[in-house]
Amino acid sequence: MIMEDEIIQIGNALLRGEIVLTPTDTVYGLAVSPESESAVERLYEMKDRPRKLPLPIMIASAVDLIPLGIDVNKYAAKLINSKYMPGALTLILGFVKEPLVPWLKGRKEVAVRIPNDERLLKILEKTGPLLVTSANKHGLPTLTNAEEVIDQLLHKPDVVVKGESLGQTSSTIINCRVDPPAIERLGLIEESELKECLYSE
Repeated sequence: MIMEDEIIQIGNALLRGEIVLTPTDTVYGLAVSPESESAVERLYEMKDRPRKLPLPIMIASAVDLIPLGIDVNKYAAKLINSKYMPGALTLILGFVKEPLVPWLKGRKEVAVRIPNDERLLKILEKTGPLLVTSANKHGLPTLTNAEEVIDQLLHKPDVVVKGESLGQTSSTIINCRVDPPAIERLGLIEESELKECLYSE
């Protein structure tokens, strides 16, 4: 059962620039508001993640792509309108011309996902797009237990959301900027399923 008070508290924490450890429909995630440069920097430090590796974006719906300036080509549109979204599918997308928000300045592409998780979707509706990355030290396997996650990270997150992630496998990543689209990481969704979705009439 999703509690509205909890959604408000988590959303406000993110908007204040705090780092939130939260279950998702795949693995545990670390979420920050992209508007908080200090939170983003602390997240990189927490994971010991190289700064040259951009952070993925989570959104509540495809409508959120428009004010970011993100291009939705025919391949991306098919996947967005498929049964796999919301879900364990991350799309790599480019921009119509250039990013329309300062926090995406300099990026040529973004990795975007709409989670199939009611609580997380409600948080995203409150905060707008968030930067969300798997909750593990860079280069190490993802974990499914919150206490183990916290022990592995270099610093403790500001907020820990109670609950269990629904999966133990990361999302499938497909690059929609190339023709034909290229699968860059296999996760919960198989290659054959994606090809059927992309190329069926």
